[in-house]
Amino acid sequence: MRPKQRTKRSKTGVSTAVLYTPDVLALAIELARHPLTDDLPLRGEARSRSCGSTIALGLAFDDAGAIARVGLRSHACAIGQASAAIFARNAPGASVKDILATRAAVVAWLAGEGALPQWPGFAAISAARDYPARHGAVLLPWNAAVEATSHI
Repeated sequence: MRPKQRTKRSKTGVSTAVLYTPDVLALAIELARHPLTDDLPLRGEARSRSCGSTIALGLAFDDAGAIARVGLRSHACAIGQASAAIFARNAPGASVKDILATRAAVVAWLAGEGALPQWPGFAAISAARDYPARHGAVLLPWNAAVEATSHI
């Protein structure tokens, strides 16, 4: 008989095994591929009120109005970092309209009023929906991108 696998619970009672899966942790590491550099002209920042996580984001657009490059600096939990990596991996080619529509879909999904957003990779952080204290972390890159694009 195999011993029962124990999962750690945080001070809030959240099972770390449910939220911090190998896929989430791999995404958090992937964020290093998208450094925030000085040559990204549009900047935005966001902070989660629930956990204090922060993100700074830089964007560059091409002549057609699509995102060409993304850079990020994150001081966030693994969920916030994974969300940022999912954003950075798939934002190139997206328009401001795409970003705004996807952010609205994420907000609706987190509120239980919509389906999983149609943004590649989002399923990896789907468990965060059940943990309202992580909703702000999920929204970090989207909120920072909205701020950055408000300067256009």
